[in-house]
Amino acid sequence: MSLKIVLPIGSLLLIVCLCAGPRPELLQASAQAAAKADAPSAPAYTQDGRLLYPARYREWVFLSSGVDMSYNPKAIASGQTVFDNVFVNPEAYAKFLQTGAWPDKTVLVLEARKGMEKGSINHLGHYQGTQVMGVEVHVKDEARFPAKWAFFDFDDQVSGSLFPKDASCYSCHADHAAVDTTFVQFYPTLLPIAQQKQTLSASYLKEEAAAQ
Repeated sequence: MSLKIVLPIGSLLLIVCLCAGPRPELLQASAQAAAKADAPSAPAYTQDGRLLYPARYREWVFLSSGVDMSYNPKAIASGQTVFDNVFVNPEAYAKFLQTGAWPDKTVLVLEARKGMEKGSINHLGHYQGTQVMGVEVHVKDEARFPAKWAFFDFDDQVSGSLFPKDASCYSCHADHAAVDTTFVQFYPTLLPIAQQKQTLSASYLKEEAAAQ
């Protein structure tokens, strides 16, 4: 007399899945998640005070792109149309959505790219080329910098040099930026949040009122 074992369909499916091993797409997703977890976006520095290059900034939150708004000397000297792309680390972006203000360890990356005019089917407008003409970083590190914020310029993808304290970018941002020395007025998805949270700077509000 033979003994028959009857298992529910769900149990059979579970056994088949276990025998087949992990699905490739699940392994890939897990690997990607682990890689991102191992690449924190908080600012890090060399022993001599240079800012380490935020290599994966293009995976961060994209805030906006401007055309010919850069005051980067290298971009201006080119005499060509330049696009400015701005990215922010995800942790800072999430906090801004909640409060309308930037938390400590905010990292904003300004990437300048050469503007192109003629290529493929385009003959009238401008589009971004593959050439990166400059990368600057605006970082908030309250324990490290007396003024909380600092600017760094990158000539390579290793580390960036600190802008001197008397550089014009500091006074320009302090005098005209909409939120905490950052030009939120040019970030269309964040300006309404700052207005709602009432975190706009007095100097920016004064300039806006005078422009009306």
